[in-house]
Amino acid sequence: MNTVLSRANSLFAFSLSVMAALTFGCFITTAFKDRRVPVDIHVSKVMLKNVDDFTGPRERSDLGFITFDLSADLQPIFDWNVKQLFLYLSAEYATKINSLNQVVLWDKIVLRGENTKLNLRDMKSKYFFFDDGNGLRANKNITLTLSWNVVPNAGILPLVAGSGHISLPFPEAYETTKSY
Repeated sequence: MNTVLSRANSLFAFSLSVMAALTFGCFITTAFKDRRVPVDIHVSKVMLKNVDDFTGPRERSDLGFITFDLSADLQPIFDWNVKQLFLYLSAEYATKINSLNQVVLWDKIVLRGENTKLNLRDMKSKYFFFDDGNGLRANKNITLTLSWNVVPNAGILPLVAGSGHISLPFPEAYETTKSY
């Protein structure tokens, strides 16, 4: 009746139950923690071009270029249940065609044990800032926000927006491209 296999099965089931309870305890101790920290975003240069868009009909679309400074202390976010942070800077704006446009401009992964004080200067967009038309030109309310996903050891994957953002206007004229 109590063979080696049945005892091993009982020991394995008990071990899994204890591990599940410990994992749930790990999750519940940090589930309700506020993971927002102050973020300082400063834009030093905004440039706008009107370029050919090869992804759709043969029309020209707006392409924005942003140079920004970013500073934040992410240390309060890290605790014993945080493996890494996935940071991303996004731009939100409205156009005549779309009431909400969201574009990710830059991202970074910060692992536990790395430097958690961000002090980035003269950063350029990592990804293209394309509009699906001409909605960037003379747009007065483009909002940049730094957000992050907290990647825990156990539990849910919260999406958190930083407590600082900046709204900026885009130029009314396009930059001209010199051809030689």
